[in-house]
Amino acid sequence: MTLDGLVLEDETDALPRQSNRMSMMNESQFELLYRKMSASLWSYLFRLTGDEATSDDLLQKTFLRYLKSATVLSSDEHIRRYVYRIATNVAMDHFRESRRDREHREIPVVPEIRSDGGELRHDMMRVFSELKPQERALLWLAHVEESDHAEISEALGVRPKSVRVLLFRARKKLAGLLQSRGLAPRMKP
Repeated sequence: MTLDGLVLEDETDALPRQSNRMSMMNESQFELLYRKMSASLWSYLFRLTGDEATSDDLLQKTFLRYLKSATVLSSDEHIRRYVYRIATNVAMDHFRESRRDREHREIPVVPEIRSDGGELRHDMMRVFSELKPQERALLWLAHVEESDHAEISEALGVRPKSVRVLLFRARKKLAGLLQSRGLAPRMKP
């Protein structure tokens, strides 16, 4: 299969050489993959974490894990879903590590999303940051990346039938947060 010039081997041909992804992907092929996916993947990680530096770090970890994996992928879409799955796992690992660090320090940390001028960004960003990481991931994948339930299931590692319910709950929670801050549209009686 190809990804704009990136040739991935058929699974049957790749088995003997599957031990090292670098042997299957040269530097220019990886650069092409990185250029194609990094911007949208960084945006996804930023919406999960609310921090630019953390998003940069997690993006780097995502591509490093991708390179270290020995997975043979069959299509461009499969590559995209696989990389988003890695990014989600890397972000969830980060949240677990952060929670352990906070528990040890006993200092509550709430990420503040700031613009270059140091002022808080739009209220929507603050409300979005109050959602749990999985809820942010669900909403981002569904509404920004326009992923279907099967793709979201694969990216987040949940059962496909659970996505519908989890997405419904995430939307409902976001709507409640927006309404409590007066940011939701007013309904006519």
